[in-house]
Amino acid sequence: QVQLVESGGGLVQAGGSLRLSCTASGRTFSAYHMGWFRQAPGKERGFVAAISRSGGRTLYADSVKGRFTISRDNAKNTVYLQMNSLQPEDTAVYYCAAAGGVVMPLNSGRYDYWGQGTQVTVSS
Repeated sequence: QVQLVESGGGLVQAGGSLRLSCTASGRTFSAYHMGWFRQAPGKERGFVAAISRSGGRTLYADSVKGRFTISRDNAKNTVYLQMNSLQPEDTAVYYCAAAGGVVMPLNSGRYDYWGQGTQVTVSS
């Protein structure tokens, strides 16, 4: 079992930045690929970014590429999402998730554990 707790959400003006953190407890953090997903009101939960177990590989949704950066610190059991140049369309609840297995997944259904989410609101 892995417990995930997100933090760092809030209200920011368009063009601003936020850094989300997700701290894990339970099983060995470095054994899991980590991902960030988001869900806006009335929309399905969608992929934002993922990072491999060692941190050596990252993937991003096209909508955030060049603006968001995912990273992890396995010594601190924490994954981060640095979000720059935020836009109102980035407004959503952001979730971190952990996936076991060999392949780093993009599909939310392949993730085993989820945090409770943190709200990000970008005003225009």
